[in-house]
Amino acid sequence: MRVRLTSHGMTKFTVNDRPVQYHMDPQTPLLWALRDASNLTGTKYGCGTGDCGACTVDIDGMAIRSCRVTIAAVEGRFVTTIEGLSPDRSHPVQEAWAAQNVPQCGYCQSGMIMAASALLRRNRDPSDADIDAAMTNICRCGTYPRVREAIKQAARIMRGDERVAATPAPGISAAEAARHVPGMSAPRRGGAQ
Repeated sequence: MRVRLTSHGMTKFTVNDRPVQYHMDPQTPLLWALRDASNLTGTKYGCGTGDCGACTVDIDGMAIRSCRVTIAAVEGRFVTTIEGLSPDRSHPVQEAWAAQNVPQCGYCQSGMIMAASALLRRNRDPSDADIDAAMTNICRCGTYPRVREAIKQAARIMRGDERVAATPAPGISAAEAARHVPGMSAPRRGGAQ
């Protein structure tokens, strides 16, 4: 994508609790500003038409398809990407996602997680109908039953009704993770499990 500088000045808003200023065409889709200018590549390009949801981010508490909104439209607003949800995967939705083994290929997961977190911010006890209405993201692997269970579990975690073992922090070795996370075993020497 070719980004041209404009004479309109800077587009300013907040991304992951940090103020940003883009010297880009104000009609640039937010998705490309996040990925190309800010190197926040957790937000994925899927369809470019707003149908699949891989590019979902949180804008002022709402799940929004970032391929369909321009940076001019988010002027002065607050944007949260998957990178800003939690630096250590400790957000209840991320914990439930891991506990329910939701991901398969993983491509749609950041958009799904962002849509689920926006839903749970508004509704801490969603019904199946609430989940169906909020989760319009497409998963080619068909993990929808696990997504539903993960959202219900995340709601219980957020309400304080349930706790899950923490997921290993990014960059931790498998052996170290096994010492801290119940149910994990350290890899055996020689690669055999």
